[in-house]
Amino acid sequence: MPPALRWLAAALASAGLAATAAADEPWIAVIAEAGQQASIDSAALARIYRRRTQVDGDGRRYIPVNLPADQPLRRRFSRAVLGVEPEALDAYWNQQYFLGVTPPHVLGSEAAVSRFVAATPGAIGYRGACPDDSAVRVILLIDPAGALHPPGAAPACPPP
Repeated sequence: MPPALRWLAAALASAGLAATAAADEPWIAVIAEAGQQASIDSAALARIYRRRTQVDGDGRRYIPVNLPADQPLRRRFSRAVLGVEPEALDAYWNQQYFLGVTPPHVLGSEAAVSRFVAATPGAIGYRGACPDDSAVRVILLIDPAGALHPPGAAPACPPP
């Protein structure tokens, strides 16, 4: 096989592996405290995470929380909701800092995000799509391809 054909075959094979890997990735659940009744669309979620919208219609402060920037779930969330990798927001947050706006809190694990969101009025976070905590409510879902869906759109969670 000529080198150009070998390169093309390798590229197509790796693209197929990337598509398979994306399909194997878990859905992401965007969560809020169980008592929060407001629904949020993707544009509102992006404004909340960029801290352009800081209070809801009832005057309650939104408190967005992130996982660390090197976590795969955070990278997928950032691409799906904000349209960029986490590092691409560094300059944005540097500018916002001088305006008195701080970035979302960063918590070390999905379990920490769930605990914080459950205990903090106005908090919004994300984790794997099968949260095992009745103190949080799924308000949006992100599929493996990065598309946002209403709650209930994810495949059934495996039994515990």
